Amino acid sequence: MTFIDRRRFLVIAGAFGAAGAANAQTAPFPSKPVKLLVGFAPGGAVDIVARAIGQLIAPALGQPVVIENKPGAGTNIALRALIESPPDGYTLMLTANSIAANQTLYQPPPFDMARDFTPVALVGRVPVVLVANAQTPIDSIAKLMSMSKAKPQSVAYGSPGNGSTPHLATELFQRAAGIQLNHIPYKGGVPALNDVIAGQLEMVAVNALEALPHVKSGKLRVLAVLSEKRSTIFPDAPTIAESGFAGFEASVWYGVVGPAGLPKPIVARMHAEVQKALATAELRERLANAGGEVLPGPVERFAGLLASERARYDKLIREARIQPD
Repeated sequence: MTFIDRRRFLVIAGAFGAAGAANAQTAPFPSKPVKLLVGFAPGGAVDIVARAIGQLIAPALGQPVVIENKPGAGTNIALRALIESPPDGYTLMLTANSIAANQTLYQPPPFDMARDFTPVALVGRVPVVLVANAQTPIDSIAKLMSMSKAKPQSVAYGSPGNGSTPHLATELFQRAAGIQLNHIPYKGGVPALNDVIAGQLEMVAVNALEALPHVKSGKLRVLAVLSEKRSTIFPDAPTIAESGFAGFEASVWYGVVGPAGLPKPIVARMHAEVQKALATAELRERLANAGGEVLPGPVERFAGLLASERARYDKLIREARIQPD
């Protein structure tokens, strides 16, 4: 092959290579499996919801949705993995309240929520519940308040840990009620529940799903559901509003986010598929069985929730000087 022939060959090969790269870049999304990160261990409420969504949207996408659990550091490990992923739609995350709280809770801030993430879709929420050992004299929010006001910090309550959503929810409630409880942080909701059942603590704040089997067995009683409406799994339990705190609400909410710079067409596609999943009886039933509800709506609604929750948690964490475990 002469020098001129070699040059022609290289030019032609380069042209084919450029065309191939261009075709790869313009391949319709998605052209490979989509990864959905979860910042908790398998089997928890967030993991269950993520797997339900993944199963429902995969057929429409024409690709598998792979759930990847990255627990630890209050979901910061998973959030960091998301931030560092390419903004191509192939790595998303089902997050919860921690994305709004951790920027203040952890110092130095592990991320900037407004800068580092792209909201995709709000999914649903499950209320936080305040439950007490069935043998204690605390049988209502009114009784809890009278005992706490008579002797501040005399009533101890457990939570899944410092800065967890149930902990922050109870801190907000204490401020609204003007009472002082004694917070005992645990490494998760299960050990906290076990100590309440054993009588070592009077009460605990957890998500509704974790409390359900123990309430059914009669070992625990629900004092209040911290949501606007009564829970489907605790229909006889009053809401916190019905207990005298109209307008108060504290739930564990879930939403899909992507890394910063996620293209609008990909956001629109994934948002649309999540909305279809939320409309199915299967997903609504799964959340209802956990005491929650689906929250369909535009991306702007989710963005607004993130911003308002970020401001609420920032104020609470700073004023109460809450630090992570």
